[in-house]
Amino acid sequence: MFRALFRLVVVLVILVAIAAFFLGYRVRDGRVVGPPGAVATTGKLPEVDATKARETGATIGEKVATGANAAQRGLANVSLTGKIRAKIALDDTIKDADLNVDSAEGVVTLTGTVRTEAQHSRIVQLAKETAGVTSVVDRVRVR
Repeated sequence: MFRALFRLVVVLVILVAIAAFFLGYRVRDGRVVGPPGAVATTGKLPEVDATKARETGATIGEKVATGANAAQRGLANVSLTGKIRAKIALDDTIKDADLNVDSAEGVVTLTGTVRTEAQHSRIVQLAKETAGVTSVVDRVRVR
């Protein structure tokens, strides 16, 4: 019992020391020194150029909006692909099909092989009737 408690205390001390190290705290001349660049509670704050801050904020805002739009398009493509794959997986008439479904901006590309012409037409139909699909590129072959 004592050994387990001692090990626990040693492990906790080591973890605290590692965390303090990564947070920037150091021991210098027997004193604990905070991370560099720490803000003191006394003194005067530097002057801020409001015009430059607005310009920088606007530039950052434009970059964030561009990134958010790209992410939204990517999520829409993945969502559309997922919907079609789910429809195909849940359809009992489509078995043993080796298919790949890709989508970009509403254009769905179907590739792979199926066993029958009925499976082929059903897969194309499922893709076309999915909301958000603007066109279907059919590259599915019948074995």
